[in-house]
Amino acid sequence: MVQSLVLFETAAGFALFKVLDEGKLSKVDDLYKSFKDVDTAKSVVSLHAFQPFQDIALALSAATGIVDGELSKPLKKFLKKNVVKAGLDDTLAVVDAKLGGIIKESLSIPCVADSSIFELSRCIRSQLDGLLEDVSAKDVRSMRLGVAHSLGRYKLKFSPDKVDTMIIQAIALLDELDKELNTYAMRAREWYGWHFPEMSKLIAEHMEYCSVVLTMGNRANAKDTDLTSVLDESLIEPLRNAAQVSMGTEISDHDLANIKFLCEQVVSITQYRSELFEYLKNRMNAIAPNLTALVGELVGARLIAHTGSLINLSKQPASTIQILGAEKALFRALKTKHATPKYGLIYHASLVGQASSKNKGKISRMLAAKSALAIRCDALGDEDTPSVGPDYRVTLEARLMQMEGRSMAEIAAATGVSRSNNAAVSRSNNTVSYNAATDSTLADMDVESGKDKSKKKRKLEDSDDDDDEPPRKKKDKGKDKDKSKSKDKSKDKSKDKSKDKGKDKDKKKSKSKDKKKSKK
Repeated sequence: MVQSLVLFETAAGFALFKVLDEGKLSKVDDLYKSFKDVDTAKSVVSLHAFQPFQDIALALSAATGIVDGELSKPLKKFLKKNVVKAGLDDTLAVVDAKLGGIIKESLSIPCVADSSIFELSRCIRSQLDGLLEDVSAKDVRSMRLGVAHSLGRYKLKFSPDKVDTMIIQAIALLDELDKELNTYAMRAREWYGWHFPEMSKLIAEHMEYCSVVLTMGNRANAKDTDLTSVLDESLIEPLRNAAQVSMGTEISDHDLANIKFLCEQVVSITQYRSELFEYLKNRMNAIAPNLTALVGELVGARLIAHTGSLINLSKQPASTIQILGAEKALFRALKTKHATPKYGLIYHASLVGQASSKNKGKISRMLAAKSALAIRCDALGDEDTPSVGPDYRVTLEARLMQMEGRSMAEIAAATGVSRSNNAAVSRSNNTVSYNAATDSTLADMDVESGKDKSKKKRKLEDSDDDDDEPPRKKKDKGKDKDKSKSKDKSKDKSKDKSKDKGKDKDKKKSKSKDKKKSKK
């Protein structure tokens, strides 16, 4: 009977076991009884060959090949050395039937995979430490743990250097710290303002204000306190002068102690915020270097946090990236059928801030398009350094300067790009006019035709003027009508006057007749 070889993969290396008693495999249900201890197990199988892995990377490549059902190079070399070149005709027992088919096809080794082989592998694993005499149990456990972690990262496509969850939590905490700092600082200013109200106008920074309160305490100590370590020298003398003529009220030591405790909180939170910002900057440069080069650390982190992860952000088109953060305005505009917003979170990028109000929409659209490409390079690429981000930023800066109306020399000086490189980005503003003198055969005719055309145009204009005259005539007719009406009215008035004169004459005649009669 031909004996069988059992291929067994471990975290420490590949092992080949030779089956000594084939009859045990026929009774699968009772096979575990033969592996109760190492001695009984060695009566069933014996170690034929073992090849340890040199490092975790080699172990991971071998394990991933077995998981994917592929014949890896280390396994192929191992089988070729210990089976093919050794001239063995034994049947190779494997757990994975797909892997057995590949081995048979590439190395011409007969393979078998059934339930009895699966049970035999379980039994070998139970007594593996005793069967592998050259490898210690501690080494096997450490290798197993390392391969398990590496294989888990491989299956999840996980990289410890690209954990965007840290960015999401950091930017959320940074925003909360800003709100908390603003609340605490305003409370401290209002509280200490009852004692020294003039100080709030002199010192604008919250950190400096709280540091001065902690150093000086009561305003009466302003003259004798050294404030050079916490305040600018140009503000120290005005502060001391204001403290001497301050209109604030006096406070007790207990009140001052509580104010100082609040100022300590502001100072400590401010220091932690600066440390958190440095941490966020380092994480963004490690996870999304190209996006950071384009829009900055804060805007890039807010874009990642808004979508949930860097992978989700890489799936978004440029038009969506442009209006991320302005969803309410977008839906309100669509509902009311008004103009949609031109930018969202990307509005706070430095490139958009440098643009004038009329160019903000254009530069935000171009920045979103370049950011979409940069995000995909960061999410799906293997490079940890910015590859396309700085080049995209130089291109956008040159385009922005061109839109703002700057010359090519200024663009080249500001961006560090030569005129030849910018030629593809921007076009020349010099327009070339057509030279009519180059048409040697038809030059005179063109000039004459030009004169004729100009004459025709003048004639047409004259005719247009003539066409405009009839309305004037109508207006004159209207005036004539008005004149005739006025003449008629004057005639009527003259007739009325003549009638009135005739009536007056008749009255005079009748009066004269009456007088004559009275005399008689």
